[in-house]
Amino acid sequence: MNRKPIISRRGFLYGTGGVAVGLPFLEGLQPRKLRAAPPERPRYAVFVRQANGCAQADNGEPEQFWPTNLGAVTSESLTTTDKDRAVSELAEFADKLLLVRGTRFNFPGNGCGHSGGGNQVLTAQKVSDDPMGNESLAMGESVDNRIARELNPPSNPEPLATYAGAMGGYINEVLSYRGPKDLRAADRNPWSVYTKMVGITMLPEEVIKQIKARRTSVNDLLKEQMSALMSSPKLSKDDTDRLQLHYDAIRDIEVELSCQLPPQEELDAMAAQMDYSGQDDRMQTIVMMHMNLIAFAFACDYTRAATLQIGDGNDGTEYLIDGVKFPRYHQISHRIYSDGSEGDPIPDALGKHHRIDREHAKMFAHLLKRLSMYTTDVGTILDDSVAVWCNDLGAGVSHTYNNIPWVCAGSCGGFLKTGQYIDAGDVAHNKFHNTILSAVGLTNMEGDFVDDFGDPELEPGVIDGMIKV
Repeated sequence: MNRKPIISRRGFLYGTGGVAVGLPFLEGLQPRKLRAAPPERPRYAVFVRQANGCAQADNGEPEQFWPTNLGAVTSESLTTTDKDRAVSELAEFADKLLLVRGTRFNFPGNGCGHSGGGNQVLTAQKVSDDPMGNESLAMGESVDNRIARELNPPSNPEPLATYAGAMGGYINEVLSYRGPKDLRAADRNPWSVYTKMVGITMLPEEVIKQIKARRTSVNDLLKEQMSALMSSPKLSKDDTDRLQLHYDAIRDIEVELSCQLPPQEELDAMAAQMDYSGQDDRMQTIVMMHMNLIAFAFACDYTRAATLQIGDGNDGTEYLIDGVKFPRYHQISHRIYSDGSEGDPIPDALGKHHRIDREHAKMFAHLLKRLSMYTTDVGTILDDSVAVWCNDLGAGVSHTYNNIPWVCAGSCGGFLKTGQYIDAGDVAHNKFHNTILSAVGLTNMEGDFVDDFGDPELEPGVIDGMIKV
């Protein structure tokens, strides 16, 4: 009788009922030849997309997003000179930040700016003529798909695609593409993401119900195997500390999901509503749940790439911030009570947009904290990664495709030049993605930096100012 080993070659721990949970990097379990010198670490990339542009200098409005000066970014500068800018919420991670302005989307959309921008942001491709208008699709694969296709373990060739916030506009998920017009559906339900990641979909329904209700845990199904592994003489104290952190994270995630996640039928019912009443109050919570799961997925090497789309830009989302319900975010970005070009002005619309930008910065900071929580033999998962906060527009009022904001964190093992705010010089944003692809370890046919991502009409190359070496 063939039995599965307790630990797979990919680093999965097999427990009762066939549950398979990925393990963090454990130096003591690596082949002897890899222990003699620091191993080549896997690299990860996550893309978090905000919609509706940011409150940056545009259309006569003052700058409220970027730091005051190009060059070094420090915790001191973000808490003093730039404390009124949205990125100041990331002061804790100043030395790990790489802020990039001066890129543009090169191709027009067939419909509204949100549709064309959302389809281009991770693809750097034209949008389709069939379908056309607001239903148009990207004509090539997205950067997350390229990373997963080339770097993911064979057992899981796809990136992790997640979604938080309202649906009900005409755009919905637009981020992750397998290829021309081949859009990947994003998973809105963090519980669904979790079960796929830890391999519990094949468990008896009663056990799954018990896990959801916190009467049992995946950890309970791994107790014997985890105990044996924790006591292995091959593991160092650092290894056992990492393993304990991983073990605790599983239970913490389950607690979060069972306590805060609305039932699937409730999610489905709210998603069918244009106004999406009720779900908006939970949106930030769902965002952070997805972020926790993305960090967990990287820590156990479930995937090398992930996306998180927050709303579709034209979905009626009303942010709840510090107990105050804001008007629809899309209308705030227009500065009027309208989804079009005419309507009554929203009082302090610019200030409200800036406050929403700060809220997104706080959520992004949460992701960075979670990625920093998982340690490796040389640092943290954040050090092995690049987390990218991006947008479908440069600014909401003008719907401009110029000066698209890119806020990066993590150096991908020292490849990216962090602690910097740079201007790329008004280049097409395919060069940004070429740089990110190179940072995670991909190369072109000649073994040099990637230079072929996006539409072939675009000028090849990388953004030199982003690269440390």
